[in-house]
Amino acid sequence: MVDEITWTRLIEAGWTLGNRLLYLVKPYLRGDDVAELQVRLSQLGFDPGRVDGVFGPLLESALRDFQRNCGIETSATLTQRTLVQLRRFSPSSDRTLVSEARDEAGFGLPLGGPLVVWGPSPMAEAIARRLPHGDFDPERSTWTVEQVATYANAVGALGVLSLVQQPDWSGIHLHYWSSYKSYSRRGEQLASAVANAISRDDVALRLEVTGMALPILRETQMTTLHVEHGEMPLEEADQLAKAISQSIHDFFHS
Repeated sequence: MVDEITWTRLIEAGWTLGNRLLYLVKPYLRGDDVAELQVRLSQLGFDPGRVDGVFGPLLESALRDFQRNCGIETSATLTQRTLVQLRRFSPSSDRTLVSEARDEAGFGLPLGGPLVVWGPSPMAEAIARRLPHGDFDPERSTWTVEQVATYANAVGALGVLSLVQQPDWSGIHLHYWSSYKSYSRRGEQLASAVANAISRDDVALRLEVTGMALPILRETQMTTLHVEHGEMPLEEADQLAKAISQSIHDFFHS
């Protein structure tokens, strides 16, 4: 089914680097050309943040720094002159991204802030209650992904936990940010920690951990975990909520 998200991604995939001017504007420019720009700058040591195909303030700063180092106009706009310099200095495609290296080393992680819990799941409130800095508001269950992401980014959230209950499911799916160009190492580590906690707790559920480019994972700037689960008895749901909340607490505060 070609839904709204699929159609948007198809449009974004149609852009190639050099087809248009790239600069900071609201709403942010999005596309595969933006992701390619992020990759090239990151390979050269200019940190544009996570490679997500969104032209935000971090990318603007990295592009301006690159232009300054090349001795050209620091407009923070990808002009043809800037693109020539970018292609001139671009290294081999297998070079490590500085954004991923910083992520692995733990640089740029938030020092505080709440753990935002959101989503149409009966476990959301139970998990937030068990987290010392859990931030849950039932009124947010009707918020869009963009609204939740904007809120989490604005308050400098330590992390975000998104939960959705799916009908006719018998398992639990844990998703962290990943695209074909990059992924969140911290997100993968969090998903693995939660999966291990669930397994140790003997919760009889089929478990799956997958990197995805879902909107909630893409729009949030901090480590985010998206959980999809089926309906389950109250006792089993409480046991699962306890395992998830404990593993999240240990991950962020160990």
